[in-house]
Amino acid sequence: MGVRSIGIVGLGLMGGSIGLSLKKLYPQTSIVGYDHNLTHIKEAKDLNLVDRLADNIEEIWQCDLAILAIPVDSIISIIKQINNISQNTTIIDMGSTKKLICDSIPDAIRSNFVATHPMTGTEKSGPTAAIDGLYNGKTVVLCDVDKSGEHQQEVVKNLYEALGMNIIYMDSTSHDQHAAFISHMPHAISYALANTVMRQEDPKSIVALAGGGFRDMSRIAKSSPVMWESIFRQNRINVLDSVKHFKQELDAFEKMLNDENWDGIKKWMTDANSLHDIL
Repeated sequence: MGVRSIGIVGLGLMGGSIGLSLKKLYPQTSIVGYDHNLTHIKEAKDLNLVDRLADNIEEIWQCDLAILAIPVDSIISIIKQINNISQNTTIIDMGSTKKLICDSIPDAIRSNFVATHPMTGTEKSGPTAAIDGLYNGKTVVLCDVDKSGEHQQEVVKNLYEALGMNIIYMDSTSHDQHAAFISHMPHAISYALANTVMRQEDPKSIVALAGGGFRDMSRIAKSSPVMWESIFRQNRINVLDSVKHFKQELDAFEKMLNDENWDGIKKWMTDANSLHDIL
């Protein structure tokens, strides 16, 4: 990849996982980690997620490649404070929203920055959730790369290819529109499903009957509320649009059920089956 040092800000699931993988892929490269959470620092050290821990975030900007694996609001806050970096330094974020982040990148570091979204993760968080191989075989979206330097684009392309990821390119506006349907709305639905059950008179008895379907659909309701509140806020308009379309489908199903329109329900489900023809 042509970099001698890689800095990772945020040593939770995403940052810790990429640290584990990069240590194996590039044993001669120095992997430096930084986290403001003292518990995360201790856990990352115990788990050997990086080669060493930085005393301050300024050390990260001295690396050839800096990875921001932190919540989307924190990304925006931090990038506005970056200065005095080499023109060859590459900075990437791994946020689940892209438009507001891209619009917030200071002109002084715009060519240094490549906005990315690895489409992977679990409902768990923190350094103990880190998984070696988390990125392998998954898709990563690179946004607005025409504003990034050629060197930076090449570094990031090599990074994600080495991790075994499938790279696609997209403008940040389209990314946020599509992510609302494929990621953000499903999280909202999972939270809604969990709350629907928990607000019944005897939720424990209901959950006692839970099979694989319920567990799969409610699993991501365990995701970090802090992280997802900021994602919903940054992508509010697109999430509202996706929820509107979802509610229309539920309303259609409710009407067919009320009308005992079994043929309509069967066709409705058959139409849904066709999704897997394009997955």
